[in-house]
Amino acid sequence: MGESSEPSTLDLELKAGSGDLDINDAVRAPKEPIEAHYDPKFVSRTFRKIDWRMLPLLGLLYSVALIDRTNLGVARIAGMEDDLRLDIGERYSIASMIYFPPYILLEVPGNLILRWIGARLWITICVVGWGAAQLGMAFVPNWGLLCLTRVLLGVFEAGFFPAMAFIITTWYKRGEVQKRLAVFYLSAILLAGFGSILAYAIQLLGDRGGLRGWRWIFLLEGLLTIVLGILSWLYIPDLPDRNTFLTPVETKMVLDRIEADRQDSLPDQITGKKVLKHLCDPFLWSCAFMFLGCTMPAYTIAFFVSILLRGMGFGLRDSLLLSAPPYVAAAISCFFFAWLADKTNKRALWIFVQTLITIVGTMITGYGRLNGVRYFGLFLVNMGASGCVPGVLAYNANNIVSHSKRSVSTAMIVAFGGFGGIFSTLVFRQKDYPK
Repeated sequence: MGESSEPSTLDLELKAGSGDLDINDAVRAPKEPIEAHYDPKFVSRTFRKIDWRMLPLLGLLYSVALIDRTNLGVARIAGMEDDLRLDIGERYSIASMIYFPPYILLEVPGNLILRWIGARLWITICVVGWGAAQLGMAFVPNWGLLCLTRVLLGVFEAGFFPAMAFIITTWYKRGEVQKRLAVFYLSAILLAGFGSILAYAIQLLGDRGGLRGWRWIFLLEGLLTIVLGILSWLYIPDLPDRNTFLTPVETKMVLDRIEADRQDSLPDQITGKKVLKHLCDPFLWSCAFMFLGCTMPAYTIAFFVSILLRGMGFGLRDSLLLSAPPYVAAAISCFFFAWLADKTNKRALWIFVQTLITIVGTMITGYGRLNGVRYFGLFLVNMGASGCVPGVLAYNANNIVSHSKRSVSTAMIVAFGGFGGIFSTLVFRQKDYPK
């Protein structure tokens, strides 16, 4: 390699040791390819550290979020329907749906607050808050108060998922994003898929301590969420320029790579004028509608899979245990298509393929005559829809620059996922049960 005006890694280490290293130097992109300025082993070692610090805990937190927002279906068939009379009219659909309006309305404000108070504090507030709402569901005496706790759950979960997606996309180059989003998301849906088995085990406690089995589901899962909220304060990294777990040399390397890739390593100021400008971008709205399209079937499976299986004639135990395998298949499919998308540098093509898989699965489950065939359709629906979620987020992230636009667009796209949730919760009417 020829001479370069950029400092070597050794020079950076010496500057770091003397306290003279300025992270803002990262905005000056080098003339040579940035990878040539760093030892590949050093880069690989640093990103292993980042991956292990960030992805497992974020995946665990999001899996708990998915479980907490969708465990109504499990609790319903475990006794909640009889105790709270959810079989009257559309009470179950309304209790499921009412979570989404505050979730939609608070997405964009949540991501704007994130940059102001920091990722770690914001995520902790969100997780502990929705854990408390989940805990409250264990003690609701009637359907009305159940709906109130669902609203609070939506309020606190609103800022979480867009914050997660925003944080992950700020650490990596465009060609590295979808695999990370997929690892984060597939670990979440895999663990969430086994949430029905966990709930089945919990409800076996029966009537203890003056609480029915379904109430123990909310109680124990709420307490677990609050504990994880405290862990998020201790371990979740902040945005790259604010992190405290990397050395100055490692931080500069991360920012240099981002700057060379898309020129937005450091945040720009968020103003009302910028927010309005970003909201006028038609690409943002196209991604938002794509996200709505993939979250509708994903939420449908999450809210209704155990109820659909019960409608096929399976008992309580089998309905809950058979809910898990489609999520295992979805996790494998999700990572495969993410790897394929990063390998080929194509996003839209694979989103299209997975959407076709979703449509085929929906038709099979909707119109199949045999239970085994209909159950196979649930696998296809979950595989296609779940893989599209990180695909759309990566597609958006790869085509925008600046922290302000990334913040606004990610939040708006996830908000449209809330509209998908409203559609999915209202599709199945009580009078149509069990067919």
